[in-house]
Amino acid sequence: MTSPNPPRTYSPALGWLLAVPALLGTLITLVLPTVQTIWLSLQSGGVLRESTFTGMSNYGELLGGDDFWRALGFTFSLTVIPLLVAVVVGPLLALALDRAGTWPRRAGRIVLSLAVVSFSPVAVAAAWLRGLMPNASGPATLAEGLLEPATAPGTLRLILAAGTFGVVCALAVIAFLPALRGAAPGPATIVVGVLVALATVAAGLQTFSIGIVLTQGGPQGSTETLAGLQYHYAFRMADFGPGASVAALTGVILGVLGIAATVVAVASRFRITLTPAEKTTYEGAGVSYGSGDKAYGSGDNAYGSGDKAVAGPLPGARRPGPAAVAIGVVVLIVLVAVALVLAWPWIDGVLASPATPAGTLRTQVLTWPPAVAGAIVSVGVAYLAALGIGGLRPLGRGSEWLLLAFAPWLFVGPGPLSAANWQNIRNLGLLNSLPALLPPLLVSVPALFVLTFLCKGLAERNGRDFFGGVLLPSLPMAGVLTGAITLMNAHDLLRPLLVIQDPELFTAPAAQMHQIAARATTTPDVGAATPLLVVAVALAALVTAQLLYLDRLAVTTKDSHVRTRAA
Repeated sequence: MTSPNPPRTYSPALGWLLAVPALLGTLITLVLPTVQTIWLSLQSGGVLRESTFTGMSNYGELLGGDDFWRALGFTFSLTVIPLLVAVVVGPLLALALDRAGTWPRRAGRIVLSLAVVSFSPVAVAAAWLRGLMPNASGPATLAEGLLEPATAPGTLRLILAAGTFGVVCALAVIAFLPALRGAAPGPATIVVGVLVALATVAAGLQTFSIGIVLTQGGPQGSTETLAGLQYHYAFRMADFGPGASVAALTGVILGVLGIAATVVAVASRFRITLTPAEKTTYEGAGVSYGSGDKAYGSGDNAYGSGDKAVAGPLPGARRPGPAAVAIGVVVLIVLVAVALVLAWPWIDGVLASPATPAGTLRTQVLTWPPAVAGAIVSVGVAYLAALGIGGLRPLGRGSEWLLLAFAPWLFVGPGPLSAANWQNIRNLGLLNSLPALLPPLLVSVPALFVLTFLCKGLAERNGRDFFGGVLLPSLPMAGVLTGAITLMNAHDLLRPLLVIQDPELFTAPAAQMHQIAARATTTPDVGAATPLLVVAVALAALVTAQLLYLDRLAVTTKDSHVRTRAA
C-alpha cells in the first residue's frame, strides 16, 4: 500500500541538534558531579574542616576493612526477593493476563496502577515502625525483629520485600506485557527480562529511605546499606572522602550495569512501537480488519503503513478460551490477596494517620510543584534527544549506539552524586532555600532510553512523516514518564534531608522522617506523602494511559514483528 503523501525527509544534522541539550545536561549534572565525586574521594575533610589530599588512602581503608564489604553483601541480599518477584512473578502474571484477553488484562492494569501511584518508601517504613508500638498487632509486629543484631538483617529483607512487592510486580508486568505482543515473544521477553533484572539490582543497590527510617544501619551496623554507609561517612561524620569513596565504588557497579543493559538492548535491536487501536480480529478466512488506526490483511499476513501496519505472519490470533480467562482471573485475584496482606501495615497506617504538619497544604506545595518542574525539564530534554537519536537516526541503523554516551548513568539515582550536589548547593548559597528543593538533574537518562527505543520503533514503520509518525505517537509516553519521574522526585528523602534543615521548608518525606527521628508524635503520619487528592489524580492519569496507550505498546527484537490478537 502506497501512502498518498510521501514522508518528508529531514537532515541528520537536525537529529544531532536535538541531542545537544541532553548532552549538555548530562555533562553539567552527571559527568561533572561524577568527576567531582571522584576528586572528593581522594581527599579528607570537606565539611567542618579544610580538605586535604590523601590519594587512594580512603579506598585502601574501605577495601581493607569490614564495613564496606558487609554493607555491599547486605545491600545485594536486599535485591534477591524483589528480583525474584520482578523476573518470575512479573512475567508469569503478564502471561496469564495477556492470554486471558482484553478485560482481565485491563483489569489487571487498573489494579496494578494503584500500587504504583500509592508507593512511598518513607511511608512504607513509617507504617512498619508502628509494629514496635505496645498495642501493635498483625503483620507489622514483624518489625520487632529489627531490635536485635541477629534478627535485624533478615527482618529488614522481609519488610523491604513485603513493602515493595506491589510496585515491583506492577512495574514488571508493565514491562513484560508489551513483549508478549511480538510475533516471536520468546526473544523479546528474554531481553526485557534481562533489562528488568539489571534495573532491579541497580535500584536495590541504592536502597536508602526504608533502611534509614527503620534501622539507620543498626543495630551494631548489621543493616547498613551502601547508601547508608555513604551517608554515615559524608554527612554524619562530616568527612566527604570516605563517603565519596563509597559513592564512587557504587557508581562503578551501577555504570557497569547501565552499560550492560545498553549493549543488550542495542545488540538485540530492541524497539518499542504501537499496535493498531480498536482492532478486532475476525477468524475463519484468516482476515484481519480494524477500525480507527487500521490493519488489513488476508490469509496469514497483514500489511499496511504507519499505524495501519501489522507486519509479519500472524501466529494464530484467536479469542481466549474460557480456561485462559479463568486462569487469568484467578491469578489476578490471588495477586491482589497477597498484595493486600503484604501492604496491610501501610493500609492500616494510612487509615490511622493523625493530622500533623507533615500532611499540611504547605508541605504538599513544597513537595509536588518542584517535583513536577524537575520532571518536566529532565524528561523534556530527554525527549528532544530521543526524537533526534531514535526518530531522525543521524547515524542511520546504528544510531542507538549513541546511547552508550549516557549508559554509565542509566541507573544512577540521587545517592552516588549526593556529596557533590550538596557541595555545589552550599557553594551557591542555596542551602535551606526553595531553589534547593528543585531536583538537580537536567536530563532523565532512563526516560531518554525508553523514548529513544520508542521513537526508533515508530520511525521504522513506513508511510508516515516524522511529525505524524514519530513525534505525535511518542508524546503520550513522554507524558507518562513525566508522571513517573514526578512521583520519584516527590518521594525522594535523601535530597531534602541534606539541603533543608528548616522545618518550615520540609517536603512530606522529610517531615515524616523528622517526626520519626524527633519522636514528635507517637504515631507517624503515614499518609502524608500520599494525600488522597494526589493519589486520585495520579491514578486517573495512569489508568487512562494504561488503557488507551500503554496497552497498545509492543516490544520486538531483531527481525520479529508485532502480532495481532483478539480484543
